[in-house]
Amino acid sequence: MVATYLKRWVGSRILNRSTRKGGLDLSKMRMFPSAVSMPLRRHGVNPVPELAAVRETEPVHKLAHLFGLNVWVVSGHAEAKYVLSNEEDYSHDIRPLVGSDPNKPSEGIGGLGFTDPPDHTRLRKLLTPEFTKRRLARLEPAIEKIVNDQLDLMEAKGPVADIVSDFAFNVPFLLIADLLGVEEQDRDRFRALGPARFDMSGGGIGLFGSASESREFLFEIVRKQRVNPGDGLIGSIIRAQGDALDDVELGGLADGVFLGGYETSASMLALGTLVLLRDPENFERIRNEPGAVDGIVEELLRYLTVVQVAFPRFARHDHELFGHPVKKGDLVAVSLSGADRDKVVFGSDAEDFYPRRTVSAAHLAFGHGMHRCVGAELARMELRAAFTALAHRFPDLALAVPEEQLRFRDFSIVYGVESLPVQLHRATTEQAAG
Repeated sequence: MVATYLKRWVGSRILNRSTRKGGLDLSKMRMFPSAVSMPLRRHGVNPVPELAAVRETEPVHKLAHLFGLNVWVVSGHAEAKYVLSNEEDYSHDIRPLVGSDPNKPSEGIGGLGFTDPPDHTRLRKLLTPEFTKRRLARLEPAIEKIVNDQLDLMEAKGPVADIVSDFAFNVPFLLIADLLGVEEQDRDRFRALGPARFDMSGGGIGLFGSASESREFLFEIVRKQRVNPGDGLIGSIIRAQGDALDDVELGGLADGVFLGGYETSASMLALGTLVLLRDPENFERIRNEPGAVDGIVEELLRYLTVVQVAFPRFARHDHELFGHPVKKGDLVAVSLSGADRDKVVFGSDAEDFYPRRTVSAAHLAFGHGMHRCVGAELARMELRAAFTALAHRFPDLALAVPEEQLRFRDFSIVYGVESLPVQLHRATTEQAAG
């Protein structure tokens, strides 16, 4: 009785603080209810077993009913692809749930993830030419230099280094800062804005508060480059578009590039290194087998799927989704990590890391449909370059602590490990004795 009363009391307090005239305001929530946390929980690098159980029995599952809103989770691969590509039944516009006024540009969400056509179509066209394979090829020397510079710093710091802070975060950060054209004096502030953007442990206040801070910073960068356009992506778009794109839209685009290219790639580099270190053959293949890194990267993307859920979808109208009655306004969350462990597509060993898997490229780690990550090929280039250089520079790389001592980011949209201490070289007899 007491537990039930407390649960209802806590729920009512959350509701009272999180509602506004006209409905729910996610940005005022101090915590997200535990009922919606399951798709974001993991044991080590693996999604919790409950997610697999739901996928096997009910790949479209009503996760919760909160504040008059049904929350659905889609975890089957085929079902996920259907929802991700369905623009007729679903909208990405989250503004009605975060207290913003759609009529005030200053309160716009910006970017691509929360935008519907025709705005999404118009904005994406500005980015797509910058992320074709041909245009990205010019970045290969810059990627190699950034990777090797960071390995040099690790070598100097050794014999023990932290893959997370000394390598995984630095490589994509430096690349994205260069790509966007963020000046040196602004980079320290820029660097600090990434991880909090995906941490749901602080509720909507933490999540949307950090998002607001990040956008404001990028609006400042845009305003400065209006006067003096830089050599990066922001300056390039300003020169091409002039005032046709306002600061909110351009800042939102830059924010999307930052989000998609920083925290996600950093998490993949760190967690990918952890997975590869479990079996020395993985790094041996990268060193000695031409082309092996391509398949290994695809399997890592599938197996880890660090972006755990796609941008939320909201039902435009009442409809049926694989036999389930979805109501107008319902939130539909696609579990990318769940879909990428679907045995129907990836085989009976889908829960295992198998770098010779031939169907790894069917993964949804970058999403699917019109909202698929525009920087997918850039991410692949970074991962291939980083793992190849790491394998050659430190052939005896090994964990410096037992794996069970590692701490992971719990309840984060982008999953990651807090720290990954590694021994760079095999200890000598004298060092071992010492």
